[in-house]
Amino acid sequence: MPSRPALIARADSFFQISARGSTLGREVRGGFATFFAMAYILVLNPIILSGAQDAYGNQLDFQQVVTVTALVAAIMTVLMGITANLPLALAAGLGINAMVAYQIAPRMSWPDAMGLVVLEGLILCALAATGLRQKVMDAIPMALKQAIGVGIGMFIALIGFVNAGFAAPGDGTPLTLGATGELTGWPVLVFCLGLLLTLALMARGTKGAILISIVVTTVVAMIINGIADIEDGAWGLTVPTLPDDIVGTPDFGLIGQFSLFGAFGEITWITVLLITFTLFLTDFFDSMGTAVAVSGEAGLLDEKGRVPRLGRLLFVDGLAAAAGGAASASSGTSYIESAAGVGEGARTGFANLITGALFALALLFAPLAAVVPAQAASPALVAVGFLMMTQVGKIDWSDYTLAVPAFVTIAVMPFTYSITNGIGAGFVAYVVLKAATGRLREINWMLWVTAALFVVYFAIDPVQQVLGIS
Repeated sequence: MPSRPALIARADSFFQISARGSTLGREVRGGFATFFAMAYILVLNPIILSGAQDAYGNQLDFQQVVTVTALVAAIMTVLMGITANLPLALAAGLGINAMVAYQIAPRMSWPDAMGLVVLEGLILCALAATGLRQKVMDAIPMALKQAIGVGIGMFIALIGFVNAGFAAPGDGTPLTLGATGELTGWPVLVFCLGLLLTLALMARGTKGAILISIVVTTVVAMIINGIADIEDGAWGLTVPTLPDDIVGTPDFGLIGQFSLFGAFGEITWITVLLITFTLFLTDFFDSMGTAVAVSGEAGLLDEKGRVPRLGRLLFVDGLAAAAGGAASASSGTSYIESAAGVGEGARTGFANLITGALFALALLFAPLAAVVPAQAASPALVAVGFLMMTQVGKIDWSDYTLAVPAFVTIAVMPFTYSITNGIGAGFVAYVVLKAATGRLREINWMLWVTAALFVVYFAIDPVQQVLGIS
């Protein structure tokens, strides 16, 4: 058996840890940080999926959804790390799971709905295998790629503020400070302390700043929760307290419960195509934007803004979508919260081994996975949002045909709470402005096609009305 130094040397060589300016310690810390930043999906995905009914009144079992959510995240995150060598974790996609639960399942059975997710994932795999998906990414102008990174930075910062309760829907305003126009309650105070701690540690150049902040803030939250009088629901989905049962038995009963073409017998084929198209477009560009943003923050993009091993990344991402549907966990996708690990120093797929292992442990220790409250994990998202925002200075703001699409991309993402919407609006604006200024030759044909698809995506309701689809 190889000695420990030999194993470390092999890992360093395989994952190019030293070559990318990282260390084993940074990769481990990054893997932990990414897991803690996205562990909420172990609670949120089951709540969304098990809280909805299909057309026959059936509901998915909560504990079974917890199991498949952790399983798919563990396997696909490790696979991404080994094949693409990128610190990009995967799990059930937010937004897509809501679409499956509240828009698709009520029209058919759960197996039929999950079959459409599998079908969409297989289409993504086919496009990745043929290189078409990579060509679309390569055709995107550098300014738009940079804008995608900045927009996602603002988006995840907003997610952090909202998840922590620092920002909330206001009375007559889209958002306001706290729930009532002011900060109230201990949980929000915990978030503020965690954010200040994170930023202070980062400013001091402390190694493990994000991870240290998450752990310390979680301990503080547990202490406060134990001694203070806190209203029910104030912490959100995760209450920072040690659970009664630390170990639980995983239930794999949902695996394989899908029907690939069953939806065609439930609704019209045009409706099936439109639903699949919407799933596909959302998955396609959410993952694309995430890959560009996380790789850019890690300093892994080449001079043309291309992601390393992009073909492998895209294929695994498509496979995760299909695997999520096959396990009834909804579509698996790349997570922007991976930027938390990058902010901690992760630069290779070795960090994914750590994140994937923690998701695998969550199969047995699911109660412990929900100990970290949003108020302790959200400061990492805000801090990483700041780091990603720094890319805004690289955009050429003097050329309106680039600057306006970049601005639209950056603004629409947080304002509509969607990465896909931001990318789509930016693409359409880019094509329109280039055409309006007579610079048609600068528009790659792939962008013409993509912009046209996004026009259909944004106008999906009028399209359905014209076609007589409810």
